[in-house]
Amino acid sequence: MKHPHLDVLIIGAGLSGIGAACHLSRKCPDLHYGIVERRKRMGGTWDLFRYPGIRSDSDMFTLGYNFRPWTDTKMLADGPSIRNYIEDTANQYRVKKHIRFGLKVISEEWDSSKKRWTITALNEESGDEETFTAGFLFNCTGYYNYDAGYTPKIPGIGRFGGEVIHPQHWPENYDYSGKRVVVIGSGATAVTLVPAMADKAAHVTMLQRSPTYVATVPEQDLISHNLRRFLPEMAVYRMARARNILLQRTVFKLSISKPKAIRRLLLAAARKQLGPDFDMTHFEPHYNPWEERMCAVPKGDLFKVLREGKASVVTDQIDTVTKTGIKLKSGELLPADVIITATGLDLQMFGGAALRVDGKDISIPDTMLYKGLMLENVPNMALVFGYTNSSWTLKADIACEFVCRLLKYMKSIGADKVTPVDDEHCGTDLNFLNLRSGYIQRANDRLPRQGSKLPWQNLNDYLRDLPALRYGNLDDGKLHFEGVNLHASKRGLVQQLLGS
Repeated sequence: MKHPHLDVLIIGAGLSGIGAACHLSRKCPDLHYGIVERRKRMGGTWDLFRYPGIRSDSDMFTLGYNFRPWTDTKMLADGPSIRNYIEDTANQYRVKKHIRFGLKVISEEWDSSKKRWTITALNEESGDEETFTAGFLFNCTGYYNYDAGYTPKIPGIGRFGGEVIHPQHWPENYDYSGKRVVVIGSGATAVTLVPAMADKAAHVTMLQRSPTYVATVPEQDLISHNLRRFLPEMAVYRMARARNILLQRTVFKLSISKPKAIRRLLLAAARKQLGPDFDMTHFEPHYNPWEERMCAVPKGDLFKVLREGKASVVTDQIDTVTKTGIKLKSGELLPADVIITATGLDLQMFGGAALRVDGKDISIPDTMLYKGLMLENVPNMALVFGYTNSSWTLKADIACEFVCRLLKYMKSIGADKVTPVDDEHCGTDLNFLNLRSGYIQRANDRLPRQGSKLPWQNLNDYLRDLPALRYGNLDDGKLHFEGVNLHASKRGLVQQLLGS
C-alpha cells in the first residue's frame, strides 16, 4: 500500500513526535505532514511502561512542552498523567488525524535523483507492508528498543521458582500483595518501584551492584500554586520553567566544578532522611555527581520506606539464583517470590530501521551529529535526542524549532535538499553522549560520534543550545543546500537576517 507524498514524515507518536507535529502545525501550517507510530496509541514511553509508580524523573515544568503549560502542581508526574498531557496536546493541535498507528518502520531510504525519502513500514497485525514518501524525514523514535529491555546474564535464573519480571513488560493487573520482592538495579526505575510496591508487598529489597546518587525533590510546586491566583497560567508556567532550568544547570555545573562539595551535600541530605543508624555505604557512589544520571525521588519516598523497614537495600553481587531466592557473593541468601530485573534499557537508534542513502547503508557509529540533531552526510533528515543531564523535552522543543526554521528557509531559497557536511574532518572516537552510565557504554558501537569542534559537538547545555538552534545562522557552511533558486536565495537571506 502506497500513501500520498508528504512534505514531512514524523516517525513516532510519543512525547517527541507529538511535539514535532505541534511545532509544525504552529510554525509551518502550509506543510503536509504525517506520523507513523508502531503502537496502537500515542504516548511512546508513557504508554509502554505500566509498572507500579511509573513517573517522570524530570520535573514537569521542563518536561512539558514550551508552548503548552503543565497545569498540575506535581513536580514528578505519574505515567498516565503524562500520557494524558501528550494526548490532550495532540487533540488541541488536531494531530491525531495525521497518525497511522500499528506500523513498524523497517527501512528509510533516500534517493537523490528524486529528492525524497521512501519509508517502508510493516503492519504487524496483517503482515502487509506500507510505503510512504516524504521530502523531509523527522525521526522521533526515542533511543531504546521497545521489544526488550536490557537483562544481563544472571546465573541460575532458570531454576527460580517464582516470577521474573522486567519493568518494560509489566504484566497487566499483576498482584504482588504479600510477596517478597527483590528489585535488581539502582537506577530511576528501581528507586521508583521500591517505594511504590512497599505498602502491598511483604517486603521489598533493592539489590544493587553499586550505589547511585539519589536526590529528594519537592512533591508539589507550591510557588506556582500560589502564583496562579494572580497570574495567567502561561506566565506561571514560564516562570517555573525558567526557574527550574537555571536550577538544573546550576546543580550540573557545580557537580562538575565542585564535585566534592555537591557529593557532601547529597550524602548529608540522604543521611538526614535515612536516620543516624542507617548504613550510608549503600548511597555512597564511587563516582562523582553527574558522571552518571542522578535519580530523583519526590518527598524522599524511597528513604521513607527504608527508614520504616518496609524495604531494604543490599549492595552486593549475585552468585546464583536458587529456587527460593538469590544467593549473593557474600554468602547471604535473599528470599524472594518475585525478582524484578530493573537492569536498564537496550539503546537503539531509529527504532531499529535500516538507514540508506542512494543505495548505501549508513553506519551510524561512523557518522557525526550536526548540532545534536542531524546526521552527517544524510540529507533532509533530523532526529530528536533530548538531554541526558536535564529534561528531555528542553532539547526536543528547540530541535523542533530548528527544523521548522530550516524548512521555512529551504522554501524561501528554493532548496530541495540540505545535507550536513564535515569539510574539516574533525571527527573523533567519542560518542555524542557524555555519561558513564552502563546502558550508554553498552551501546557505544550503535551511537553517532561527536566532533572536536562546533557544530559537531553535543553541548548538552540548554542555555547554549537555545540561541544556536532558535536564532543561529542556517547558512553556516556546514549545511550544504541544493536546488537553490538564485532570486529566492536572496529573499531567504533577507528573511533570515530579519529573524524569520
